[in-house]
Amino acid sequence: MCEDEKEDEFMISRFGEEVSIQPDELRGLVSQCLENAGKLDRVLILPPDHTRLNSMAGPITAMVYEKLTAEGVQVDILPTLGTHNPMTEAQLRMMFGDAIPLDAFKVHDWRNEVICKGTISGEMLSELSGGKLDFTVDVEVNKMLFDGYDLILSVGQVVPHEVVGMANYTKNVVVGAGGSDLINKSHFLGAVCNMETILGQTGTPVRKLFNHAVETYLSDLPITYILTVMEQDYASGEMHMRGFYSSDDEQCYTEACELARAVNITLLDREPKKVVVYLDPHEFQSTWLGNKAVYRTRMAIADDGELIVLAPALKEFGEDPVIDRLIREYGYFGTPSTLKAVEENEELRDNLGAAAHLIHGSSEGRFGITYCPGADLSLEEVRSVGFNAVAYDEMAAHYNPETLKDGFNTLPGGEEIFYISNPALGLWAFKEKFKN
Repeated sequence: MCEDEKEDEFMISRFGEEVSIQPDELRGLVSQCLENAGKLDRVLILPPDHTRLNSMAGPITAMVYEKLTAEGVQVDILPTLGTHNPMTEAQLRMMFGDAIPLDAFKVHDWRNEVICKGTISGEMLSELSGGKLDFTVDVEVNKMLFDGYDLILSVGQVVPHEVVGMANYTKNVVVGAGGSDLINKSHFLGAVCNMETILGQTGTPVRKLFNHAVETYLSDLPITYILTVMEQDYASGEMHMRGFYSSDDEQCYTEACELARAVNITLLDREPKKVVVYLDPHEFQSTWLGNKAVYRTRMAIADDGELIVLAPALKEFGEDPVIDRLIREYGYFGTPSTLKAVEENEELRDNLGAAAHLIHGSSEGRFGITYCPGADLSLEEVRSVGFNAVAYDEMAAHYNPETLKDGFNTLPGGEEIFYISNPALGLWAFKEKFKN
């Protein structure tokens, strides 16, 4: 893809594999987006939480807040937590800076503070799943979206994603600010449709579900999307914004997907036998999030290989108390075990997102997974959910994240490993396994 720039009544974009959008240019693009929105009195921003720290959604949100409040506009911010824990003050400041008052931030409660706007039929689920599922899906979103805002600005990053194929766009609305029924059932839909056929793709069954939900039941909401595509320069460690897209329709998403596939997917000529992934303590404190190490590398790892997950801040399995308990009870033991548990246990049937996560987090016995926690989660707890476990300090002494470089490394003893410093930034696959 060559460098390009577009602007019309409905879409603003700046993108290219060699583009690196700097803060001043970004501020200008954000301003153009807001000018297209017309006169505004009340605005709601939907950015991701700190687990998408590299998305640049934090600085973009701060730019929007600064510009609009200076013009007398009321601005509320609802981080799209989905099932994640509410953000702490430290996390809010890390993500959004110090200038926004804390009372501007609202907390999304995916279980209680949502309203149902319609129901997607079982026939559609059957069609999307190839006949594997036939349940209905309630389209629930946070009540705040219907509080009379002139503009709802959904901000986030397009990057390969294990459930929907490519992250963000309508997912940020119906999952990030959504309710339990659609979250649970959409994740289960992705699991039964085979994650490896979904990763990195644009028009997946789950994406079709999300788009249908927004187009059919939320079309009266004044939603505009700002989407970024980010790439890390592994030589320098710097993050570059390769793409900025803004519109109120699907065009910005499909174009962002094309660029994200070009800059966020690493195709390998051979399958590594051992992959080592580091989980940044600021982003990853649970296997619910940390299993990106599993999702984003599973198409690269050789049969009978090993995945080592360096997780110094690991403290829990699920970010929701119910989900954490269900993971502890049923563990990551593969699809047959999970489906049997779903059949036999009503609570797991009522939390199909957790069941989907258990399937996604298993290697199905094809390769080994060793988690390496710090002091906040015991090795016995990790082993109880189906992973191997070694203490972080012990494993990091051998595979030191401070000295390893992203990609293939040959250690002093001759051992070869493939190292990834942040699994959230892309997708790694043996080229024969990734068909696009």
